[in-house]
Amino acid sequence: MSAVVNPPNTPSALKPVLPDVAFDAAAAARPLDWVGMSNIALPLRIAAADGGSIQVAASVDVSVNLRDADARGIHMSRMYLHLQNAFASETVTPAGLRRVLQSLVDGQGGISSAARLVLRYEQLLLRPALASHNAGWKRYPVEIDARLLDGHLHLGLRFAIEYSSTCPASAALSRQLNAERFADDFAAAHPLSTAVVSDWLASERGLAATPHAQRSRADVRVELRPAFDEVPLVALIDAIEQALGTPVQTAVKREDEQAFARLNAENLMFCEDAARRVAAALSHDKRIERFDAQIAHFESLHAHDAVARVTGQGARD
Repeated sequence: MSAVVNPPNTPSALKPVLPDVAFDAAAAARPLDWVGMSNIALPLRIAAADGGSIQVAASVDVSVNLRDADARGIHMSRMYLHLQNAFASETVTPAGLRRVLQSLVDGQGGISSAARLVLRYEQLLLRPALASHNAGWKRYPVEIDARLLDGHLHLGLRFAIEYSSTCPASAALSRQLNAERFADDFAAAHPLSTAVVSDWLASERGLAATPHAQRSRADVRVELRPAFDEVPLVALIDAIEQALGTPVQTAVKREDEQAFARLNAENLMFCEDAARRVAAALSHDKRIERFDAQIAHFESLHAHDAVARVTGQGARD
């Protein structure tokens, strides 16, 4: 006798009930700190520099705690579908993130009391050239870590900034060689005219050595205070780039390259100097509760990197 198969148009009420083993008793029952999904592909709407919003591709982690020791598992598909709807049109803000986190807890039917979201994406900012009338896009990796614990929102923001660092020690050694060559070339020249010295400095003989410089990176993490309406990403990036003085460039003509060389000469720094500059910029910001910054100079002289780390608190009223 053949099995009876329901036709495609069978009313849902007549379809067989699918088994759900998630409701079975948990073996070795105990609560779990976090359960969820990682690396979910989602589009997000984030604030743009012009006050509007733009859509970016993001990788999202979502999890809730499992406080019911006897519950075998959480409702993952429910969380996934909720995330798609929640971020479909709303711009990412602290208030919006809190609503999403609370709804993730509510959707678990009482077995969870805390939720966490980690959003990773790249922020594109249009940066003007230093001297010419050009501009170009620069990307910044961003991570937002939002947690709802005991009804309170905890918001962490992580981002990275690339810049150029010219070694102060190497600059001093180069200046010494330049001075020695000048003394050798003009040992018998008396008197010296400004024009002759200027021509010599502009020639290849006028540069006996150059200090080493390298691309460098500041990896910054801040814990934000919950009293602000927006995620202050662009403002923090601007403040740190201004403090460092030598952010890497996008569109570059010769006049821009010359301006960049001048900035490097005006901002000689070890990794320790860069760490202090970053800390000074962050410690004056009232939106920041705590910060943690790691500085890495990817040495052109050494086969290893020079690193420094600094932590601190934001400004208090």
